[in-house]
Amino acid sequence: MIELPGCPQCKSTYTYEMGALLVCPECNFEWSPDEPEDQQPETSVVKDSNGNILHDGDTVIVIKSLPVKGSSHTIKVGTKVKNIRLVEGDHNLDCKIDGFGAMGLKSEFVRKA
Repeated sequence: MIELPGCPQCKSTYTYEMGALLVCPECNFEWSPDEPEDQQPETSVVKDSNGNILHDGDTVIVIKSLPVKGSSHTIKVGTKVKNIRLVEGDHNLDCKIDGFGAMGLKSEFVRKA
């Protein structure tokens, strides 16, 4: 069996090959084994309020009542948000919340479900 290198991002040893790339199942990082480590792109790791790593498609729960700009309603504590998408920027989670629609959330106000 061929020994594959560990993930350069999270140092996991459970990597696998997918075509010409190597993939880490724990942090979903993909890289080319031929590319030198110092030239690999830096991707930010998004963590919830408890320090768990978040991935696209995860379900999270809001841990603080959040006011919605332009509305008199708030997103209540305990609201479950399904199928999040990670994005760059201040509000690093894009999601759709029932009754509110599409919006951006900060990962520090959610925990992984």
